[in-house]
Amino acid sequence: MVRNRYLLLWDATLIAAAPFVLYATRFEGFEWGDAHRATAIVFAAVLLPLAIAIFLGFGLYRRLWQYASVSELALIFRAAAVTAVLSVVLGGVLLPWSGLTPVRVPLSVLFANTLTIVGVIAAPRFALRAIGSRISTLRSSSARPGSDRRLTIGPRRVLIAGAGTSGQLIVREMRTNARLGMMPIGFVDDDAVKLGHRLSNVPVLGLFKDIPRLVRMYQVETLVIAMPSAPGAVIRQVVRLAAGTGVHTQTIPGISEILAGRVSIASLREVQIQDLLRREPIQTDLTQVGALATGRTVLVTGAGGSIGSELCRQLAALHPARLVLLGHGENSIFDILNEIREHFPAIDAVPVIADVRDRDRIQRVFAEHRPFAVFHAAAHKHVPLMEDNVVEAITNNVAGTRNVVESAGEFGAEHFVLISTDKAVRPTSIMGATKRVAEYVVQAAGQRFGRNFVAVRFGNVLGSRGSVVPMFMRQIRAGGPVTVTHPEMRRYFMTIPEAVQLVLQAGALGNGQELFMLDMGEPVKIVDLARDLIRLSGLQEDTDIEIRFSGMRPGEKLYEEMFFSHEVAVPTAHPKILCARQGQNDCPDSERIADLIDLAQGGGSEPEIRVLLRRLVPDFEVDRETIERAAVMESIVQAEAERSELRREVADSPLLSPDQMPRPRGLPA
Repeated sequence: MVRNRYLLLWDATLIAAAPFVLYATRFEGFEWGDAHRATAIVFAAVLLPLAIAIFLGFGLYRRLWQYASVSELALIFRAAAVTAVLSVVLGGVLLPWSGLTPVRVPLSVLFANTLTIVGVIAAPRFALRAIGSRISTLRSSSARPGSDRRLTIGPRRVLIAGAGTSGQLIVREMRTNARLGMMPIGFVDDDAVKLGHRLSNVPVLGLFKDIPRLVRMYQVETLVIAMPSAPGAVIRQVVRLAAGTGVHTQTIPGISEILAGRVSIASLREVQIQDLLRREPIQTDLTQVGALATGRTVLVTGAGGSIGSELCRQLAALHPARLVLLGHGENSIFDILNEIREHFPAIDAVPVIADVRDRDRIQRVFAEHRPFAVFHAAAHKHVPLMEDNVVEAITNNVAGTRNVVESAGEFGAEHFVLISTDKAVRPTSIMGATKRVAEYVVQAAGQRFGRNFVAVRFGNVLGSRGSVVPMFMRQIRAGGPVTVTHPEMRRYFMTIPEAVQLVLQAGALGNGQELFMLDMGEPVKIVDLARDLIRLSGLQEDTDIEIRFSGMRPGEKLYEEMFFSHEVAVPTAHPKILCARQGQNDCPDSERIADLIDLAQGGGSEPEIRVLLRRLVPDFEVDRETIERAAVMESIVQAEAERSELRREVADSPLLSPDQMPRPRGLPA
């Protein structure tokens, strides 16, 4: 504020003096004649308050000019242009026309005055900017250990990957923020045209492939990746080149984080696995998606989970009238409820603790809230765990889905989106097979109710609870080994925000009974994922951390698919979303699904459940031993039923003695 007062005094003094200096220049002395002298005095007296008023209006005295940038430069020129135009009109037209001056101001004086105004307001402000930048650099250079724990030992020498707008902003941040203790020494970029040029007076030293050479040549200590929208393949290339030199690597956030407003483009952080797998951000049609939620009641099941909680966050940003957060775990619902209420206080966020398997409870919830759109994320998802808990998988993933989707149809929901999985395609696991049956349930309900009831398939979600990345990180922190099931195992990966945007967009695109999926590119080898995580932790494979292959677990397969062979992937209106529309004949009879649920809820044996599940999902792989065990158990049950029936016949017929009672086939006497 003190500097701005001095700037105000500077501007007022020079703007008042400028006309007289320019008149003296024009007439080569101070003999102007009485008419021009009077005109100069009136012109200066009227222009001064008007110019100061314009500068105040443009906010020239509310800026921290030591941090000025291009936007401030544009502001100066806009203020100067307005003032210059005003001075020309004032001195050339208004003053002589009104009779306040005997003659008009000479055109040469008016022209020179416009240039002077620009110099008057620009010069001191850019001087402050240059001085501020110099002071910041000196502070960074003079930083020593012990003076401040946040300061490094002198400025770290930084190489920046990405000679673009983001790189320019990072250079500016390094120069103005002394506490970063970073000194940019050059750029690398994948565009050879930029080589030899300078950006913010920092040279473009080479291409990405030159990183190892430049690190050695310039004694680089930190590599900053300034490419928020670069694909994962480019980030992987840069990180792997840097990892071989031992240089510390940081990055600015991805474009999705920046657009979401969670961070600024100048926020540096460690490179994360999401950066290595990132794709172009999904462009969500907010108008189309907003029709699902804005001003409506929306219900999310599994709202406390990884996908469910992110769904709640993104739905809340669409300003629904009411957001119903349904989940079985009270702690996770408590957490997301508080987060929504803190960031979106205007939304009526309603917590509901309920189990989707409880049909009566689910119906009461839908009867009370009558949601317009439902997002069903509640499910058991862990493949090996569900192999040992078949009944739970059926009752939760199948019966729970039936309870929710039928309640949605009964109480008027117009949109229903099931969160499915790529493991539902030719499933080798109980979890995958139950999710496939859940897709059938939703498809059948969509046909019955004539509503927009759809399913969305996607692959593994990075960062979700129980996913492979957190497990690998725990193993790395423990010193290894990192356990990978098979060297050729591959999976599709996506981030949680990507998955949720897909779910929202699919709900808006669907007309009923479709299956949607994200165009996820190529699957990633799990062992490559493990190697990248080891490198990102600053360690070396085999030298510091061992990778050990443990063998495939029950229900797992090497490769995941997104569609069945009879499902043709067709593009949609969204470039990153594919669709498979199934015919009505693809959906099994609802009675057979009901039989599966009844068998699980009634205490049926695991072999029987697996065989019945295979009848519903022919692609589901069941081993021969399980089939034979199920057949034996079925014959025993059938024989017991026949014996019971015969005993009832004997009891009702006194003419037969026990010796005369016929025996069921296959049973001993």
